[in-house]
Amino acid sequence: MDLTGMRALLTSEGWALLAGLPPYDEQQAMALGERLRAEGHDPALVAAALTQSRLRARAAGKLGPFAADMLLTPDGLEQATRLSVAAHHARRYVAAGCERVADLGCGLGSDAMAFAGLDRAVLAVDRDELTAALATMNLRHFPDVEVRCHDVTELDLDAMLQPGDGVWFDPARRTVSSSGSRRTVDPEAASPPLSFVLDVARRFPATGAKLAPGIAHRHLPEGAEAQWVSVGGELVECALWCGPLAREGVARSALLLDGAGSVHELLADPARTGRPDVGAPGAFLHEPDGAVVQAGLVPEVAQRLGGRLLDPTIAYVTTDAPAGRDVRPFVHSYAVDDVLPFHVKTLRARLRDLGVGSLTIKKRGSTVDPDALRRQLRLAGDAHATIALTRVAGRQTVLLLRLLP
Repeated sequence: MDLTGMRALLTSEGWALLAGLPPYDEQQAMALGERLRAEGHDPALVAAALTQSRLRARAAGKLGPFAADMLLTPDGLEQATRLSVAAHHARRYVAAGCERVADLGCGLGSDAMAFAGLDRAVLAVDRDELTAALATMNLRHFPDVEVRCHDVTELDLDAMLQPGDGVWFDPARRTVSSSGSRRTVDPEAASPPLSFVLDVARRFPATGAKLAPGIAHRHLPEGAEAQWVSVGGELVECALWCGPLAREGVARSALLLDGAGSVHELLADPARTGRPDVGAPGAFLHEPDGAVVQAGLVPEVAQRLGGRLLDPTIAYVTTDAPAGRDVRPFVHSYAVDDVLPFHVKTLRARLRDLGVGSLTIKKRGSTVDPDALRRQLRLAGDAHATIALTRVAGRQTVLLLRLLP
């Protein structure tokens, strides 16, 4: 992010220029930039304003109408909590009776915005100076929000917080190496590390944290609730809830938001004993949502479906009857039209007979490269098909599927 352009954007002239831009259009952006520079606007300011316009357009699906009035950075937008998810975070603190929440690692302020929107006082902290400045602008409409630039690991939280205050962490999970930056699922490689979060939770029990959705269960502390969250079928986070934020007797849960306001939740069933049955493919195949899989709740889904696994290590559930209404939100369901041993020539002939020219390839428990397989199949035709590559009774198998409404 160009700091010179960002500083210019924070002036009255820059703010007015940004406010006067039309809705972002990739096809018109270059011509618009040329026109603004020809009108005498500073090139750095024009570039910054158009960047913000582009980022706001990208952010609309994640941050809703608030995006149109926010200042963003590419990295900050990538890590920002979706507003629909942040609202669920905020409700935890309200239910726990927390009147004030410290948002430590606040980023651009989407979680702080949700806390403040439910009338919580908020202390928002980020160690990056630019990010803290942008968060200050993004949270300017909320009088009970204070933003500070500080390293959260160096804060004297005992002096800053009162008993009963809530704490929310959104640790940075991107590590930098000679080969570039990448996200990490190791909670001790995050900043701050999970051990620091748990130390704070011992002093301020109402502590929550946003963790990598791929975190291994062995890293999760006993007595806390870990909730995996997906939005529109995309797995977005694992939220760790400690103390009064956790629900009694709930160690793992999955929260599914469909993007249209529907909310579905699945909890680990303490009464369930044993593992699901394993058996041959039936008339239907069910693919559990990613949040369900990562939460380890496939057995709960199989129990509700009255189904069985194709393989004890693979998260595909098969049934002889369609899924009931109560379990449909947690799975993508398919009718099984055919079951074939995996052999390229056999599969090619079957798809050719069906006139398949485009193919969706799903796989679990298979090492086959989908792109390489498409090239080998040499598809031609007008029809579309879906297949699943998986194991059945230890053998590589192809299931020809039809997605159900």
